[in-house]
Amino acid sequence: MPTGSARRTKSSPGVRHSFTEVASSSFHRRARWSNAGGAASGASSRADVGTADYRGTVTDHPQQPTPPVTDRRPAARTHHGDTFEDPYEWLRAKDDGEVVAHLEAENAYTSARTAHLAPLREAIFGEIKGRTLETDLSVPARRGDWWYYGRTVAGAQYGIQCRAPLDSPDDWTPPELSPDVSVPGEQVLLDGNIEAKGNEFFSLGSFSVSIDGTRLLYGVDIAGDERYTVRVRDLTTGENLVDEIPGTFAGAVFSPDGRFIVYTTVDDAWRPDTVWLHEIGTPVDTDTQLFHEPDERYWVGAGFTRSERYLLIQVGSSITSEELLVDADDLRRQPRSIWPRREGVEYSSSHAIVDDQDVLYVLHNDDALDFELVKVSASDPQGPREIVIAHRAGRRLLGVDTFRDWGVVGYRREGLERLGLLSYADGDVTELTFDEPLYSAGESVNNEWAPPLLRLGYGSFVTPGTVYDYDIASGQLLLRKRQPVLGGYDPADYGQARVWADADDGTRVPVSLVWKRSFGEPGAAPRPVHLYGYGSYEHSIDPGFSVARLSLLDRGVVFAVAHVRGGGEMGRQWYEDGKLLAKRNTFTDFVAAARHLVSEGYTTPDRIVAEGGSAGGLLMGAVANLAPEMFAGILADVPFVDALTTILDPSLPLTVIEWDEWGDPLHDADVYAYMKSYSPYENVRADAEYPRILAVTSLNDTRVLYVEPAKWVARLREVGADALLKCEMVAGHGGVSGRYNAWRERAFELAWLLDVLGLAEAPSK
Repeated sequence: MPTGSARRTKSSPGVRHSFTEVASSSFHRRARWSNAGGAASGASSRADVGTADYRGTVTDHPQQPTPPVTDRRPAARTHHGDTFEDPYEWLRAKDDGEVVAHLEAENAYTSARTAHLAPLREAIFGEIKGRTLETDLSVPARRGDWWYYGRTVAGAQYGIQCRAPLDSPDDWTPPELSPDVSVPGEQVLLDGNIEAKGNEFFSLGSFSVSIDGTRLLYGVDIAGDERYTVRVRDLTTGENLVDEIPGTFAGAVFSPDGRFIVYTTVDDAWRPDTVWLHEIGTPVDTDTQLFHEPDERYWVGAGFTRSERYLLIQVGSSITSEELLVDADDLRRQPRSIWPRREGVEYSSSHAIVDDQDVLYVLHNDDALDFELVKVSASDPQGPREIVIAHRAGRRLLGVDTFRDWGVVGYRREGLERLGLLSYADGDVTELTFDEPLYSAGESVNNEWAPPLLRLGYGSFVTPGTVYDYDIASGQLLLRKRQPVLGGYDPADYGQARVWADADDGTRVPVSLVWKRSFGEPGAAPRPVHLYGYGSYEHSIDPGFSVARLSLLDRGVVFAVAHVRGGGEMGRQWYEDGKLLAKRNTFTDFVAAARHLVSEGYTTPDRIVAEGGSAGGLLMGAVANLAPEMFAGILADVPFVDALTTILDPSLPLTVIEWDEWGDPLHDADVYAYMKSYSPYENVRADAEYPRILAVTSLNDTRVLYVEPAKWVARLREVGADALLKCEMVAGHGGVSGRYNAWRERAFELAWLLDVLGLAEAPSK
């Protein structure tokens, strides 16, 4: 189940964009790996580290290469009477040959500086590969007369989307598939390896099969700029139709009758602003505009309710949202607003039929900081509201998803995301319970309107990703699959716990820890630590498993997540206290977490490497300036480190949308001064001894432009910092495409991290 309000994502609970999840629908500067269970949390571990200070040092190698010299060229910006000299702004000219040459020189320098780590990179890549069941299948999900699932094949970069027929209409138990056994009636819908042939980058942004099962639409990006070309395939012949829609955003879907495609396009600032209707077999230039949002603060998205009764058009900013309904049997009708937008009020809705009446379950924050759930008539949504789940401070309602006979509610309490089954009869919520103290549980792919089972995903820092079906009638959790981890992985060999750090203002900040038990319990003696953080957009870093992280844990590293303010772990107020003119709390919370780990004996400053990506990269740049002495190294992925320059320019992607998150420094002098006080690029210190820094970016990133880390690294080198820049020349915000490429990219980062910690020679055990 998509969680969170429409503010964060285009998807709302109860809206079917496609039957399989293929792309992120967030429009913010999200971390490339925004879940600590993903690659970003790939910490590794092992080996004792001596007392030497590794901060700012490099493994001893003769004839160190010389870093590129970045020209200083006069440029300045002036706002609110303040002039800032910006000699590296010329690097913004992406198509300029000098800029490309500079980035290639940076890559060559980084390659030379890290050449000694090639054996370690290869070892880590081998560990990731060796722990992964390369030829595997996902758990089939039912839709219509078919089971849909994905295949991976050893040696192939991309997944293969398949389906197989049901045995009968009453068949709700997914077939247990084996890579070694052919699947009766299997049909390959889309082989990503074939589609990607001849391209360095490949990504799917839309993937939808018509309800009658005869057609497939898919959206392809081959540049990394998240602009997708939608194509349509006849599944009876395997041939593509003439329909081709270029320049779409992610999330295109078929209408319930299969006659139309609903899709969105973006404006020049990469803001999804228009919803379109394309009739199969007609020219694209005759497509109907269903909705356009002129206000640059708002994005739009669209999808059909699971009931297939309505098209739901969603409009949202960071703090305000609106949804509009269109009857699915008459898509060219004028959309009607559920609740007119009102500044500061967010809501999302899900359609249900209760006692033969069309109703909408609406989750909202109107005078309800942590949201409440109400029920309204679908024919008169602005009429009376019946409270279903009242607001309760500290229990953040995240989403509601509706089925024919029951609903599912997602909510956050005590720092963990939880799931509950909603009774339509009395509004009672039955919480699904799990044994581990730290875990993540959320709704997975549920395509059907009236299933007897609820598909959900589960995992923790030590438990690999798990797929369950929850039997509604019996209340049993039916294990369908747990991610295989080859090489004898045993969760009991690893530990996870949560500790609390005191922030500067006395706020208690949760910090999650993960470690391998054979190296001793955390706190028994100082250990190397990989400290991860994000802290923006109310996005929470929830417990999750990572194969890549084992390469750190097995070398003695403790992985830690600082759940700083600006995220959503502790409820909506936690987010409010880390945005706008309270943004500094995000940075000081992270420093407080590091200091707590040192003061309590978990580690020492020369044994901490910090990591964050995107908005978490802003966090990295800020803490590098605030407390450089606390870290041996900082790994900044696609870092938002020239934040003030970006947020001052409304022509850049996402800027106006983001004013509700960061403030509007263009028109507000106080916001300008506040942002200038923490923006990493402006605040690089000549008096600081910086830790070693690795910044990773992508040339085609539309969310955080490559120029930000390029300028930042140049400025850091001015003051003597040991800073490296690695720029993927054919990739976007998510990095390189293809699983083997992604593993190699992560191996590069982890090898650098281990080198900073003095563990480059440490064996994995």
